[in-house]
Amino acid sequence: MARRISIAEEDLVTLLRNKDQKGFNILYNNYSGALFGVINKIVQSDDDASDLLQDTFLKIWRNIDNYDSSKGSIFTWMMNIARNLSIDKVRSADYRDSSQNVSMEDSVIFQVDSEYQTNLSIDAIGLRKIVDGLRPEYKQLIDLVYFQGYTQAEVSDEFGIPLGTVKTRIKAAIGNLRNLLGVLWLVLSYLFL
Repeated sequence: MARRISIAEEDLVTLLRNKDQKGFNILYNNYSGALFGVINKIVQSDDDASDLLQDTFLKIWRNIDNYDSSKGSIFTWMMNIARNLSIDKVRSADYRDSSQNVSMEDSVIFQVDSEYQTNLSIDAIGLRKIVDGLRPEYKQLIDLVYFQGYTQAEVSDEFGIPLGTVKTRIKAAIGNLRNLLGVLWLVLSYLFL
C-alpha cells in the first residue's frame, strides 16, 4: 500500500471538485483501507467489499459537490456513503438470494468448522467484552483501529488528535488489555488446572 499523502482537507476537496485526478489518487490512497474495513464489516465478503469500495469512490467522485464541510469531515461523509451502499447491498433481494445459495463445499467447511471449532472469531473468545471494560477513550481507539480497520493516522485526522497522542493511547490501551487478559488467564488457570 502506498504511503499516506498529507494534504489539508479543504485542498483535497478543491482538487476533487475540480475533477483533478491527483485529488482522486490522494483520496483513494489515504482512505481506501478504512472504507474497505467499514464495508467488509457490513457485507462480510472480500469480493463484495471490493466491488462496493469501487462503487463508493465512484459515488464520491460524482457527488463531491454535495459535500458540506459544515456538517462534518470528508471522511465522515465518505464513510456514510460507504455504509449506506453496503447496507443497501445487504438488504437487496439479489444479495439475500445469493447468500442463501451456498455451495456444497462451503457448507461442508462451515459444518466442519462449527463442529470442531477450528474457526475462532474475536467475539468467540470474548475479546469484545474485555475491550468494553477499557476506559472509553481507549475502547473507542481499539474499536476503530482493530475492529473497524482504521489506521492510526486516519483516527488522528478524524478526531483532530495528534498522531503521537493516538499512538500513546493505543499503546496504553494494549497495555491495559494485556493486564486484563493476564488476570483472566490466571483465573482460568486456577479454575481448570
